[in-house]
Amino acid sequence: MLHLIPARQNRPDKDVIFALNAEATRRKQAGESVINATIGSLMNDDGSLSILETVTKTLREVPAGEWAAYAPIPGTPAFNQAVIDDTFSTQPALKAAATAVATPGGTGALRHALMNYLQSGQALLTPNFYWGPYQTLCEEHERTLETFRMFTDAGALDVSALDAKLGEQLNKQGRALIFLNDPCNNPTGYSMTRGEWKQVVEVLLKHSDRPVTLLVDMAYWLYAGAGDPRAFLAELTPLLGKTGLLFAWSGSKSYTHYGLRVGALIACEADEKERHATQAALAYACRGTWSNCVRGGLVAVTKLLTDPTLKAACDAEREKFKALLQNRVKAFNAAAQPKGLRYPRYEGGFFVTVFHPEAEAQAEKMRAQGVYVVPQKGALRVALCSASEADVPRLVEALAL
Repeated sequence: MLHLIPARQNRPDKDVIFALNAEATRRKQAGESVINATIGSLMNDDGSLSILETVTKTLREVPAGEWAAYAPIPGTPAFNQAVIDDTFSTQPALKAAATAVATPGGTGALRHALMNYLQSGQALLTPNFYWGPYQTLCEEHERTLETFRMFTDAGALDVSALDAKLGEQLNKQGRALIFLNDPCNNPTGYSMTRGEWKQVVEVLLKHSDRPVTLLVDMAYWLYAGAGDPRAFLAELTPLLGKTGLLFAWSGSKSYTHYGLRVGALIACEADEKERHATQAALAYACRGTWSNCVRGGLVAVTKLLTDPTLKAACDAEREKFKALLQNRVKAFNAAAQPKGLRYPRYEGGFFVTVFHPEAEAQAEKMRAQGVYVVPQKGALRVALCSASEADVPRLVEALAL
């Protein structure tokens, strides 16, 4: 007799991305010539993991007592404030309205948003190209997922589709939670323009007579193309006091220590009483799930955010990794466009998505040639973060088969 409850008896036993990564790794270790463009970790061109040395050194210097002791349930006050100060360093209005709790990576922040801003059985709203675990998180927490068309025929963000789907959802369930992964959307690599952000804000304000909450998933924001990655935040200030405003902050990509699981959920509430209630609810949710995050990781990341010397060193190292990634982005655009590959505007980030009507079959053909990407509905996700610049021509040739 299987004693699992019925809703848990037919879960898939493998994550698709990690399964493909494992298969590609086995073949490579067996001596085959393999390109592994599946996993969302930044790799050097020699295949080794790109690691910020300043982060590693700072982690080693954290005293043993800090690693051993419990962290406060919502995270250390210094960490929470450091994340707020850094995120909103150019936006004082958002900074003044912000409160935060520490989470195990950005995924923990997404979990808290789902459980605190949607009722059981209600649906999350996100573009139709989204990070697969959004669906997993919804299913595990008794929510569902609905999408709107992400791109117009011209390749811009389909704001009208968002408007229509948001209105439909509000009429059906009375509230809405929207996840937008930007800049450097996973899986498409697309970064919204400030004009598109303005249009999104106009749509949210149009529907603000009912509870609407926006979560910006910022996992990849420090790897965006040219310009200030915080610039888009200026467009969001009109939402203060009118809609819910959340930010999923992740240290995994920003500090290249994916296994450390340091993240935060930031909530911006203009009203002090509402801000206090939000903080209490999120702290309570921490206690009811993971209880505490890793104190040593919070201490180290706080130092990296607040010590001017460490911050400058970390930023300089990250810029080198960003340049490494940008070289791959440029190489991909140069090779893919003459081949007629269809994909969104791609200026930076870990991934790009190539549209394909038979994605599963195409991915299978590519695997036969030793080239691994992740098939999705109508598209192939390509993790350029884990492929070398020298491999890009072969990768594009396989995509164009």
